[in-house]
Amino acid sequence: MAEPIIIDTDPGQDDAVALLLAFASRDELDLRAVTTVPGNVPVAQTTVNALRIRDLGRATSIPVYQGAEAPLVVALETAEFVCGPDGLAGAGLPPPASEAAPGHAVEAIIAICRAARADGITLCPLGPLTNLALAFRLAPDILPKIRRIVMMGGAIGLGNMTPAAEFNMHVDPHAAAVVFGAGRPIVMFGLSVTLQAIASHEQIERIGALGNAAGKAIHGMLTRPRPGGLGTAGHPMHDPCVIAFLLWPELFSGRDCFVAVETGDGPLRGRTTIDWNGRLKREPNAHVVATVEAHELFEHMIARLATLP
Repeated sequence: MAEPIIIDTDPGQDDAVALLLAFASRDELDLRAVTTVPGNVPVAQTTVNALRIRDLGRATSIPVYQGAEAPLVVALETAEFVCGPDGLAGAGLPPPASEAAPGHAVEAIIAICRAARADGITLCPLGPLTNLALAFRLAPDILPKIRRIVMMGGAIGLGNMTPAAEFNMHVDPHAAAVVFGAGRPIVMFGLSVTLQAIASHEQIERIGALGNAAGKAIHGMLTRPRPGGLGTAGHPMHDPCVIAFLLWPELFSGRDCFVAVETGDGPLRGRTTIDWNGRLKREPNAHVVATVEAHELFEHMIARLATLP
C-alpha cells in the first residue's frame, strides 16, 4: 500500500529532484499535496517553481498550495546566491501551465491530516518549517494523525548558511523548535549525511542521457555554475534524501538523539544541538541519519527517474 505523504517545499534545485523522484514513485508514495514555503526564494516564486516541476513530471492531478509568506518571527532570508534568481537556475523550464489550488497551504495540511486515520500521514518538509509549525499551533488535534516527519535540515557540525546553522534551520528557527517539540517521530537529514549524497560525474551524465525532459532538466541543474564556499566541489542532493529514505531506507543509517534548536538572535541562531552521545540524558526526539550509500542511492534514483515521461 502506498504511503500517504505531503511534501512541503521551497524549490530549489534539489527540491525539484525530490519532487520528481516522488512523482516517479506513485506505487510506493501517495502524494496528497505539495505545499510551498519561502526559503530558497520567496513563496510566490517557490509556488511557481513547484507548478513548473509538476508540469515537468506530468503530475497535474497533485494539488499545489501556496503557504506562509514569512518566517514566524525573524525576517526572511533567501538563497538566490546559490539557486539563481528564480531558484531553478539550469533547469530551463517554461512558465507553469497551471495554477496553484485555492486555499492556504496550512489549511490544506490541516484538512488532509484531519481526514487521515491515526498515524496515517507522513510529512516531508524540504525547506524551512514555517507551514508545519503554523499547522501544529493552529490545529494540535492533527498531531496524532502524523505517522512521522521526515525532514531535511540541521547539522551536527558546521552550517552552510552561518558557521553554526544549516539554511532551513536558520531561516525559521522558531518554527523548527515547534516541530522538534511536537512529540511526533522525526527522521532528520542534516548536512553531515546530505553532503555525502553527491553523484559521480558518470552518474550525472547518465541522468542527462535518460532521454526524457526530467533528465535534461536535472542534468542542467546539477551542472550549472555554482558559487564557491559551499563545502563541496560537487552538487549534494540534500532534499532527495528525504524521498529516497521513504523508498530505500536500507541505504541509510543513524541513531536516535535529542535535538535542540537555537532560537536566539545571535551567531548561533538556527544551530541544531544534536546529543549524539546521550550526554544530556534527554529523551530522543529525532532519528538523526548520519550515513548514506551514495553510489547506490544515485543508481536507484537514475532507474526511477528514467520512468518519467
